[in-house]
Amino acid sequence: MLEQVLEHPKTQKRPPFRMPRQGEWTYQDWLNFPNDGWKYEIIDGVLFMVPPPAIKHQSSSISLAVKMYNHAGRYDLGKVLEAPCGVQLPGQPVPVEPDILFIKKERLNIIGENYIEGAPDLIVEILSPSNPNHDRKTKFKLYQEAGVPEYWLVDYRAKTVEIFTLQAGRYVPSGQYGEGEKAASKEFEGFEVAVGALFDF
Repeated sequence: MLEQVLEHPKTQKRPPFRMPRQGEWTYQDWLNFPNDGWKYEIIDGVLFMVPPPAIKHQSSSISLAVKMYNHAGRYDLGKVLEAPCGVQLPGQPVPVEPDILFIKKERLNIIGENYIEGAPDLIVEILSPSNPNHDRKTKFKLYQEAGVPEYWLVDYRAKTVEIFTLQAGRYVPSGQYGEGEKAASKEFEGFEVAVGALFDF
């Protein structure tokens, strides 16, 4: 589908438009995507399309983002942002859009006019039922290589939070937490959250 040739109507004397092959998508292509609710991400020239998030996805994302935002503000720790917010990681010409991110106060200079220009200190992704491997494998590898110190995976179906921390350039599992437990961050000073409270739909 991504490599199909789209012919212009016969009434228009224009050459056919050929969609880029996987591995050849560019920043300019990304800028031209429609604002139709889908998330379009290009990683190493490969296009990933994620449908609009489910209600439970949004509920758990907002719940966690609000808790993080309040904690950062209360203790003047830095900045919490949520999607849609572009993050231009080292070596990636096209920004990606994490669900939630945190940047420490002393690193707020990486916040540019349009995008975050560098690796945040913590990234959270809410797993998408349509393609969980995008967050578990593709973005896991992307954030690891970009040097994001801490990565959270929130699964609203399993009602769990998994935390990975960067050690010697590789993500190491820090813990998996479920209902009745608290998930705590190492990079986001003093922040912990009751996992069950994120899924109180």
